Amino acid sequence: MTGLLKFITCGSVDDGKSTLIGHMLYDAKLLYADQKRALELESRVGSRAGEIDYSLLLDGLMAEREQGITIDVAYRYFTTDNRSFIVADTPGHEEYTRNMAVGASFADLAVILVDAEKGVLIQTRRHTRICALMGIRYFVFAVNKMDLVDYDELRFVQIKKEIKGLASELNLKSVAIIPVSATEGDNVTNPSVTMDWYTGKTLLNYLETVDVDEVSEEGFVMPVQRVCRPDHTFRGFQGQIECGEIAEGDEITVLPSGETAGVSKLLWGDKEVKSVSKGQPVTICLDREIDVSRGCVFVKDTKPKTANLFTATILWMDDVPLTQGKSYFLKLGTKMIPATVLETKYRIDINSGEHIKDEEFSKNEIVVCDIAASEKIVVDKFAGHAGLGRFILVDRLTNMTSACGTVKHILRRSENLFYQEMSVDRNARAAHMNQNPVTIWFTGLSGAGKSTLANEVEKALTLSGKYTMSLDGDNVRMGLNRNLGFTPADRIENIRRIAEVAKLMNDAGLITLTSFISPFISDRESAREIIGEGNFIEVYVSTPLSECERRDVKGLYKKARNGEIPNFTGISSPYEPPKDPEITVDTTDMTIEEAAEYILGELKKYVG
Repeated sequence: MTGLLKFITCGSVDDGKSTLIGHMLYDAKLLYADQKRALELESRVGSRAGEIDYSLLLDGLMAEREQGITIDVAYRYFTTDNRSFIVADTPGHEEYTRNMAVGASFADLAVILVDAEKGVLIQTRRHTRICALMGIRYFVFAVNKMDLVDYDELRFVQIKKEIKGLASELNLKSVAIIPVSATEGDNVTNPSVTMDWYTGKTLLNYLETVDVDEVSEEGFVMPVQRVCRPDHTFRGFQGQIECGEIAEGDEITVLPSGETAGVSKLLWGDKEVKSVSKGQPVTICLDREIDVSRGCVFVKDTKPKTANLFTATILWMDDVPLTQGKSYFLKLGTKMIPATVLETKYRIDINSGEHIKDEEFSKNEIVVCDIAASEKIVVDKFAGHAGLGRFILVDRLTNMTSACGTVKHILRRSENLFYQEMSVDRNARAAHMNQNPVTIWFTGLSGAGKSTLANEVEKALTLSGKYTMSLDGDNVRMGLNRNLGFTPADRIENIRRIAEVAKLMNDAGLITLTSFISPFISDRESAREIIGEGNFIEVYVSTPLSECERRDVKGLYKKARNGEIPNFTGISSPYEPPKDPEITVDTTDMTIEEAAEYILGELKKYVG
């Protein structure tokens, strides 16, 4: 049994989480004299008619005290004669579920409170699922407010049956169920004299004695967090050991390269040691020079996968709905790279566990989906190596943590697909055509002049001896993308396909011109990544909405204003202007010839 227990308290709103931990600290005499005195004084103006309000020990924010709810995660450190503890008291309100998930990510055990009057609620189920998703294997269900049901044993038995059904549904292995009264202190630190029908352990006694040592994971794993090179005489690789142990003289493998080397020296802080084990930070020096950088993984006696496609279960935490096909930053271990939610399979109903197919997924929903990373990374099933199987998704524009998740399994096609090198490659074709094959990406509102400009620029490039290919929005939607509509997911997929085609055209040695509204910055940035930073020339046709609507060449704005066209960019759907395009042109007061001549002048630095 480990000496330190990290646990989380969670459950529905007003189930008494903060009160429970506060009362535990008070009764166990784990408060300093000034803390105890301050608590007693503050309670005089609280909501308990002068009686001690134990929740004040953990609810530190003014808004928490005013509303009587927990909003942010409160961490408390305490030690009894038998064990040391770190507890994360987390909010119960659905609005703050992401805060609760943050607390769950660090814990070994979850104390889930259930109101004796209300029984198992939706938020109780949600929190239990999230705790299981985050890898917590040990659960204590504290059936609180037993004083409000007159310490009725029959009521406790009914709720116990509900809890066991939930535990069976989620396949929870270690479950304890304890009747308590956080306000009165029954079964918190001392046995209840009013519930003599319960003969089990008190909550504190259970926490002091439960053994949460996890099942040993296979081998040694350490993601490299930092390369330490203070001078030319020293090169060490720093990180925290996720599982296993390593000793001086051991041979390790570096992933994803697969190179091997011997451990010449181990440093724990500034002290040289012979071995280190799970949970410890370490600097590892190797006996030979090999290519290692942040995001690489050191392993021994285990073989995690190197893949870029996997199926995952995620908790969606963003206010913006999850959209299939959208690109995010994936942070797994110490690696952070672009990744796309390739396919959303289903969401898991919080109440029934039913798998429900849907097109759009909202905040706080648990979703199973396929994720494609932009390159192969070291990854494993969460059940195999937790450190290589848990991740977060970060919005590329707002830097919002949009989701946290765990890897269910690696997709086989990720392991069976390999990039085929060709004898005649992009460089050979470009040299043969004597040109620099880039993609000139025209973006702007409908009617801004994108297609007309692209056509004029392509004519000039062709006359100058360049080899080109033009991809127009309407033309492509009548062929390659005829199955796509104008929903957010379809718009994303439309741009992704165009970017892939443009890249193939560039690989064929051609200068490619595309004219698409492509209204969202994130989609255009994804296209830039697919095509390549140095090969993507963004041309922003910045003609304002008023001028585009005045022209209304196709009559689309009139239809959109009349409600005949939903999701029309500029009217019922937003357009996000580029932040730093390579070329900007406004066709309001310019002829097409003048605008094309300006663009051609700017393009010389890119296409020669």
